[in-house]
Amino acid sequence: MKFIINREEILLPLQQIVSVIEKRQTMPILSNVLMVIEEDQLILTGTDLEIQIIAKINISTAVPGSITVPARKFLDICRLLPSGAEIKFELHDDIAKDGEYAASLPGAGAAKVKIASNRSRFSLSCLPAASYPEFAESELENHLFINAGKFKKALDKTVFCMANQDVRYYLNGLLLNVSNSKLKLVASDGHRLSIYEDILDQATGFESRIILPRKGVLELSRLLDDPDAELKVEFSSNNIRIFIKNLIFSAKLVDSKYPDFGKVFQQEFFNQIHIQKQILKDALTRVAILSNEKFKGVTFDITSESLKISTHNPEHDEAEEELFIEYTGEPLTIAFNAQYLLDAVSNLDSELAVLTIASNASSCFIDEPSDCGYKFIVMPMRL
Repeated sequence: MKFIINREEILLPLQQIVSVIEKRQTMPILSNVLMVIEEDQLILTGTDLEIQIIAKINISTAVPGSITVPARKFLDICRLLPSGAEIKFELHDDIAKDGEYAASLPGAGAAKVKIASNRSRFSLSCLPAASYPEFAESELENHLFINAGKFKKALDKTVFCMANQDVRYYLNGLLLNVSNSKLKLVASDGHRLSIYEDILDQATGFESRIILPRKGVLELSRLLDDPDAELKVEFSSNNIRIFIKNLIFSAKLVDSKYPDFGKVFQQEFFNQIHIQKQILKDALTRVAILSNEKFKGVTFDITSESLKISTHNPEHDEAEEELFIEYTGEPLTIAFNAQYLLDAVSNLDSELAVLTIASNASSCFIDEPSDCGYKFIVMPMRL
C-alpha cells in the first residue's frame, strides 16, 4: 500500500472522521482509522460501533492495499505539517530478520507505515485492516432527499433541547418524523420541548418515526457545512445512513418509542403576549445574572400593561425589570428557567416573540406571530 497526497486533501476528511472516535476504547483498534485504497480512491473509515463516518478521496498515484493507523497521531502529523505539503505514505511489513532473538523483540512482525513530507519522517505502528470491526447495518428500506441547509436549520432549532444521560433514554436523542412530504423534528429533556416542521421538496410516499442518538445528531450537525449540498437519507427502524458529498454518515437508532407530545396542544390557553424579541432577550439576560446559579429561576408577574421579570438568590441578591406589554386577560404569576426561555427566544427568526401560557399554568408556548414551523414549549418552575 502506497500513495502520495496533498495535506489539504486529507486533512478535513480526517478531522471529520476522528471526531467520532472515542479517546478511550474497549477495543484498541477502534482508536485507529481504517485506510483502504481501491480503484483510484482512498477510503477512510472511523467508528465507535454506534456511529460511523466514511470519507472517499480521489487519488491518482497509489498502490492498492489496506491498513489501520492510530487516528489522532496521524491527524496531528497531517495538521502540523506546513500548508500545501505533499505527504508520502507507505506500508512496510516490519518482519524481524535476525533469527529467534530478533523475532522475540517487542513489536517484531508488526506492520508499520512510513510517512514522509519534505524533511519530516514518521513511522507509526499499525493494526491489520482485517481486524477492523464491521459496522452492522440492516436493510435500509426508506429513503428521501433533502437540502443540507434546510436540514441543518431544522437541527439547529431543536438539538439544544435534547436530554443528556437521562434515564429515559429516548429523550437522549432527536425524533425524526417523516409523513409523505412533511418533515418534523422534535427534541425534549422533559422540562422543555422544541418542534420544527418543514416541507420536503419531493414527496416520500411513506410515514415513519425514528429516534437519532444524541452523539449522532451532534456529529451530523457538524458535518453539514455546505448549505447547498443535496443529502440522500436512507433509514430503517434500526439504522440511518446519510450521503453528504464525499462522506457517508451512519448511525444506529435509539430502539424506543417517543412519547406522545400532542396532548400539550389540547388544552385551554390564556391570551397571547406579544413582545419584541430583543427587548425580552436583553431583560432576561440582565435579570438572570442574580438568579440562583443552579436553577436559573425567574418570576413573571403579568398584568394588562406590564410584564415584570424578577429573581433572587441564596445570597439575598435581587433583580427586577419591567417591560410594557398589551395583554387582555387575568393577571398571573409564573416562574421559568431563564436559560430555557433565552434558548427559545434566540432561535426565533421574527423580531416579535409570542408567549402563550396554558390556563392551568402547566406550560408556556413560545413562537412567532406568523404561521411558522417552529414551536418551543417550556414547563414552569416552582420557586
